[in-house]
Amino acid sequence: MSRYSGKNAVITGGGSGIGFATARLLVDGGARVAITGRSRDALDAARERLGENAVAVRADVASLSDLDALADRVKGELGTVDALFVNAGVTLPTPFGSTTEEDYDELFAVNVKGAFFTVQKLAPLLGPGAGVVLTTSAANVLGLPETSVYAAGKAALRSMARTLSRDLLSRGIRVNAVSPGPVDTGILERTMTAEAAEQFKAERVADNPMRRFGTPEEIAVAAAFLAFDATYTAGAELAVDGGYTQL
Repeated sequence: MSRYSGKNAVITGGGSGIGFATARLLVDGGARVAITGRSRDALDAARERLGENAVAVRADVASLSDLDALADRVKGELGTVDALFVNAGVTLPTPFGSTTEEDYDELFAVNVKGAFFTVQKLAPLLGPGAGVVLTTSAANVLGLPETSVYAAGKAALRSMARTLSRDLLSRGIRVNAVSPGPVDTGILERTMTAEAAEQFKAERVADNPMRRFGTPEEIAVAAAFLAFDATYTAGAELAVDGGYTQL
């Protein structure tokens, strides 16, 4: 029997990067997985690669109506949910002197509000023993330049791992967080100029005790552990960052 046979999971931001790597891991292990994202094309491509045990749902986590529709679709397709990986997020550079209100609002709408209401809307589908995993970031404990708004949002998620655990433990549902360090998912190249992305990556590698970026697959293993195997762990944040925040 496959490791995750008979299990159902939902992964927001599952069309690429860490979310897709986690979906791949779980599907390969026998789980049925619903992935979400804002890009229909990326979702269709991911669904094709994952195969028949995957369901792709276009949803913007910043939209409560989209989340309501997601919950309805998940209920119809999967029924109960054993693991919820709250991974959807956006990354924008936020220099202190030039960050706009629009940038601030987008980061908090997706990364914080979106995460909270994703859990709220899908919580009725979570069964006893289910695991919720939030994606935080090494940025929430490091004073990295030009990340103040993004880092603040990830720190809010770190707090939610604790408070939502208190809210849901009476139902036997654990909430934890996985905190990636620098991971090469291609997002930097999509949000910065090529020169700025290369400079940022070089600086992060130089600062990292392991002198490298992590892979999406390495984060996926940690997320799956928190969701399924860490049955006596609640409200914790697991750093998967090459020692970045620990050494």
